[in-house]
Amino acid sequence: MNCIREQRRILFDYIKEHPQFERSLEPIKVDDAPRIVKLMAEAAETAGVGPMAAVAGVIADLAGEAMLQSHAYVAIVENGGEAALYSERPIIVSVGSGNNFLSEKVGFKITSFPCGVATSSGRHSHAFSKGDADTVTVFAGNAGLADAAATAAANKVLGVPGEDVKAGVDTALSIHGVHGALAIRDERVAMGGILPQIVSVEVTSDE
Repeated sequence: MNCIREQRRILFDYIKEHPQFERSLEPIKVDDAPRIVKLMAEAAETAGVGPMAAVAGVIADLAGEAMLQSHAYVAIVENGGEAALYSERPIIVSVGSGNNFLSEKVGFKITSFPCGVATSSGRHSHAFSKGDADTVTVFAGNAGLADAAATAAANKVLGVPGEDVKAGVDTALSIHGVHGALAIRDERVAMGGILPQIVSVEVTSDE
């Protein structure tokens, strides 16, 4: 938790001096900058989006690193739909997709680590998206890249011919470092790349 607070402070201090870093929807070159800023800029450049599209994922990555440095055997950091995963045993993650009929009924059994997972939505998220996807979920080697790539992919899901779920998956897979992607919009689903094993999940409530 201290790591997350510190990284947020570093980022906010940088943005005070470089406000365009927060506002830009396009990649921004950075030179002498803190590590969190450089990681965000690198992921954004790779995916072709603004650097804030990678903020949640990069913070998750840095927090996960801090846990490993403290000798954790399992480190799972989920940050608003973006997750950095490090584990010595399999982890199952479910796909939340708002009111879609598949929401929290489909999951992935992840066995290869480190793994970054990120989900972007044009319908069920406070984050900005140019698209209209229920969700686009992306798997990559780290959460920062997965986060940026999910944003880029979700931007392409507009619900019109040639710009639907397949376009989202194709966009994700065109980004170097992305392993696989799943896109959902209404009754349409597309997936591609190298995905973890798909499993059925059941989410229970404590109520």
